[in-house]
Order: sequence, then C-alpha cells, then structure tokens
Amino acid sequence: MPRPKKCRKVCCLPSISEFVPAGENVSCRDTVVMTVDEYETVRLIDNEGFSQEECSGYMNIARTTVQQIYDGARKKVAHALVDGLPLKIEGGNYRLCDGKERYCNCGGCRRHRCGCVEKEQEEEHL
Repeated sequence: MPRPKKCRKVCCLPSISEFVPAGENVSCRDTVVMTVDEYETVRLIDNEGFSQEECSGYMNIARTTVQQIYDGARKKVAHALVDGLPLKIEGGNYRLCDGKERYCNCGGCRRHRCGCVEKEQEEEHL
C-alpha cells in the first residue's frame, strides 16, 4: 500500500485563480489546471526567492517532493503560455497556514514576515 500524501503548508490561496489569454474565445479551449500546492512552490521559489530546501522547510515536505511539484508546475505554466491556454489554480493536497506562527524559519509567509519587519521597525523607533 502506498504511503499517504503529506499535506503541504500553503500561506494563503491565490487572490486570482484563473488566467485567460487576451482576445481569445476560451469556451472551446482546454484549461490547464495547477494545484494550490504547485502554485505555492512557484510563488515561494520564483517570486520570493526561496531555494528548494527553504521551500521544503516552509511547506513541511521533503526537498525532492518540492522539486517534483515545482517541475510539474513549471511545465503547466509553460504549456498554458506557449499554447495560449487558460490556466486555473484549484485543488491539491494542502493546508492553509493558521496565522499563529510568529515567523517562518526560512522567511516564508509574507504576511508573517511583514508583521515581524513592522514590529522590528517599531522597536527601532522607541
């Protein structure tokens, strides 16, 4: 029996979950579906500048798992861009960050990091 999949920690759901090519009639086209955990790896690695190791620590999964998720996500983004297909972000095996963590060890969750930076700046002004 295969090992059960571990839930991946995700900071928050994307504010925009569907992207469509401009000027296209998308009703008759296939849609590329990216899972929320795939989105999170792209966000952390490409947008936040995390290494795969830092990303794995933040999401509470193995680095090799992050690499597999990330590779799959990048292929989906490339497929949508190159072939002019709509991209939708939904589903996956994840759990949302509970917001109770003071600070993510690797600089992770933007809302936590911003909160810590604001607190540090307030302390400097005192």
